[in-house]
Amino acid sequence: MSVYLQTIKETAALRDSHGTAWAGINAESAVRMKLQNRFKTGIDIAQFTADIMRKDMAEYDADSSKYTQSLGCWHGFVAQQKAIAIKRHQGTLDKKYIYLSGWMVAALRSKFGPLPDQSMHEKTSVPALINEIYTFLKQADAVELERIFSALDEAREAGNKKEEKSLIEQIDNFETHVVPIIADIDAGFGNEEATYLLAKQMIEAGACAIQLENQVSEVKQCGHQAGKVTVPHEVFLAKINAVRYAFLELGIDNGVIVARTDSLGAGLTQMVPVSKEDGDLASQYNSFLETEEINDVSELKEHDITFHQNGKLVKPVRLDNGLYSFREGTGFDRVVLDCITSLRHGADLLWIETERPNVAQIAEMVNAVRQEVPDAKLVYNNSPSFNWTLKFREQVFQEWLAEGKDLSAYPKDPAGLMAAEFDESELAAQADEYIQSFQADGAREAGIFHHLITLPTYHETALGVDTLAEGYFGDMGMLAYVRGVQRMEIRRKMNVVKHQEMAGTTIGDHHKEYFAGDNALLAGGKENTMSQFG
Repeated sequence: MSVYLQTIKETAALRDSHGTAWAGINAESAVRMKLQNRFKTGIDIAQFTADIMRKDMAEYDADSSKYTQSLGCWHGFVAQQKAIAIKRHQGTLDKKYIYLSGWMVAALRSKFGPLPDQSMHEKTSVPALINEIYTFLKQADAVELERIFSALDEAREAGNKKEEKSLIEQIDNFETHVVPIIADIDAGFGNEEATYLLAKQMIEAGACAIQLENQVSEVKQCGHQAGKVTVPHEVFLAKINAVRYAFLELGIDNGVIVARTDSLGAGLTQMVPVSKEDGDLASQYNSFLETEEINDVSELKEHDITFHQNGKLVKPVRLDNGLYSFREGTGFDRVVLDCITSLRHGADLLWIETERPNVAQIAEMVNAVRQEVPDAKLVYNNSPSFNWTLKFREQVFQEWLAEGKDLSAYPKDPAGLMAAEFDESELAAQADEYIQSFQADGAREAGIFHHLITLPTYHETALGVDTLAEGYFGDMGMLAYVRGVQRMEIRRKMNVVKHQEMAGTTIGDHHKEYFAGDNALLAGGKENTMSQFG
């Protein structure tokens, strides 16, 4: 028997057990409302989505073509429409996630107004956005199920048994829009206790995966900007432990921790950790510092610090701002050590922040990590901070140059390849092929389990508004909206064209009918202009 029909039967028995007191309750209506609110708490969501991520990670280990993807979303509605679009166009949300970007929270959701990505925004805005996103995703479930329920009622009224059976099967096999969120906790917004407290709120809101970076919390910078300062491993590992404790306390034993290293582009540290024995993490961290050998203590200035390194007394080079610098060219080795250390001390996935999207560069680092941790996997930022067009055209230019190809049609300075005149060139076509296959190539060759774009909806919103404003306030007037937005929504069969329904009008009307019967005052019907859209 159908699960849907069986649940109705059980609910009817429960109603009948209360005699006439529950006579006004329709069992099928109650079941429908329950199905439209499958997830009762954020913890329910965190467990459900953690199970999904763990399954996907295992499938990727067995077959690297089964990588996962996400887009960064800064509002619940954006996340909702993304999920609806994926399900409509791809038929399933399998291996499709949502990324919650700290950059976009700072730029778009802070009560202080737009802020740079420096952890200055209210940290509570992060779990608030997670909760908002899942509220909208649950509503997407409710709206889609409402359409199926309405179609089922119409099929029954028409006596169409075949259609009725098909619709009941759709209900039984309904795929939720609730998908995993990888949520950015920046550098933890304080010490390890602060990280733990915030992580708990994020998990309670529904996050199954938390991304943590190894920068100093109070001077955190965007990964693609200068001035990044990393922390010693012991500080970072304490915060990884804090997140794991938060997962365990809340019962999400398989929660996912993403450890991000910014060491490739970070040349500074705030602390010189104390080494307790040769070869420990502190001594390894210090081995990368820029130092000066001290031959006589008279060379030391007031408040200088020293330590023994390789049998010599050395002084770390301290800058005027009190920070210490790493030696040039140590970024690769520091990244590898960061990754191995994080995976051996509680992290599940890695994030290596790079300065360009290059599969070979990423693969070199990941392969070095995999010599110590064979199943190491990466979350990779397909960042809008990269000029993808230019970087891949430069890559093709260098490859062709090495192959001895004729490049006389192109500028001697590869930076000139960004010019629009080269958009239809053979070189540009090759570069675009590389961009198109970047995610599959990265998954296969560089251990990238999850590809995400941090800020796509930030840029897409700006582009859409720019296009609409140009036409609407120009010569096109209302046609700019009708042709560029509404007609496109209709042709693409987008749910949002019926914005009243998307906002919950139909669900509300049906609830009123459940509660008040024939006395319900409805907002829908033929007089509602929403009916113009079929």
